[in-house]
Amino acid sequence: METYGKILLVAMPAFLILVLFEKWYGWKKGNDTVRNMDMISSLSSGVTNVTKDVLGLSIIVISYEWMYDQLAVVHVKNAVLTYAIAFIALDFSGYWTHRIAHEYNFFWNNHIIHHSSEEFNLACALRQSISGIISIFVIFLLPAALLGVPGQVIAIVAPLHLFAQFWYHTQHIGKMGFLEKIIVTPSHHRVHHAINKEYIDKNYGQIFILWDKWFGTYQPELPDVPPVYGITRPAQTWNPVKINFQHLWLLITDAWRTKSMKDKWRIWLMPTGWRPADVNEKYPVYKIEDVYHFEKYNPASSTALQAWSWVQLLVLLAFVSYLFANIASIGSPGIFIYGLFIFLHVYAFTDLADGNVSALVWESLKNIFGITILYRQGGWFGAGDGNMVINALLILYFIAATFTTAWFVYRKQIHQP
Repeated sequence: METYGKILLVAMPAFLILVLFEKWYGWKKGNDTVRNMDMISSLSSGVTNVTKDVLGLSIIVISYEWMYDQLAVVHVKNAVLTYAIAFIALDFSGYWTHRIAHEYNFFWNNHIIHHSSEEFNLACALRQSISGIISIFVIFLLPAALLGVPGQVIAIVAPLHLFAQFWYHTQHIGKMGFLEKIIVTPSHHRVHHAINKEYIDKNYGQIFILWDKWFGTYQPELPDVPPVYGITRPAQTWNPVKINFQHLWLLITDAWRTKSMKDKWRIWLMPTGWRPADVNEKYPVYKIEDVYHFEKYNPASSTALQAWSWVQLLVLLAFVSYLFANIASIGSPGIFIYGLFIFLHVYAFTDLADGNVSALVWESLKNIFGITILYRQGGWFGAGDGNMVINALLILYFIAATFTTAWFVYRKQIHQP
């Protein structure tokens, strides 16, 4: 956790700079593909994901180390070859994990956040899941275990493999010649994020497009079919915590409501989007039928609200950076208390971005929680313990954030253009 936290201290500002550069580049070229509030939602989602990962909030049913110890047939001695095998094995595993997430109801919940943006840009690459608490797909790393790739190699290569999937989330790079035959390019991934009938559920590859070509899920971008992005049952919120659990909640309520015992059980592993017939008839859910004619989620927000959302995001990044830099010294259970604060922070200010009056409740809870931490610990998790200036600034922020949110809620500035 500590090593990953240190990596993220470098990666987070780099990703933020690239996201802002894409915004500037699109504006400069007259093709801005980054909406402000959508970008803030995406960046907030990225924060929740990396916080969850750093805190280790997941249960691995089968560990890679166990497979390595029990099943290794050979041990590749060449270091370069070992890392290459690890990278290819991770990509093979990624293809099947990704494909299963798209094709089965239960597993779609772990991936829906990534597709929830109705734009396609570098920011949406950061929309990653917090709902995947239980991991069963380590089994797809079996080839690496059989070839004796050590667990520490997988641990080093895995974040590199993940970060390498960032760059192709853009509309500003066209087709890339012969590379289209080998690796996943922006063109391939635009197809993957599209909801057009020609494109949906295609191009699952993460680094190599070869898997899609071999397993029958490849689809090139067509010149006369512009991709339309999002999900067919749109999220209609900027709140990444809500998006992460929307689909799961629908599955739970559908399983409860249906009168068919068979449907109560099979709904979980039916194809993504399937609902029991009786529930679908009685409790219809909005679904985009014509992808070329629908209204993107874009609640009116004042310039002041957008500016305040950026302030809250920057404060959030400061808080989470401190966590990642001081994981060891904060220790347990402190890191989990800190994590709860981070999630409350994200929930509160994105709820405000949606224009919900309930945002004041969440913001108040977050700030009361923050002040309680200061009081109980005499400081902010070791940040200048007893330093009256730091403590005063934090208290001032918590109070100001509560009153600012109240101002937006009660003055109705949320809905002013």
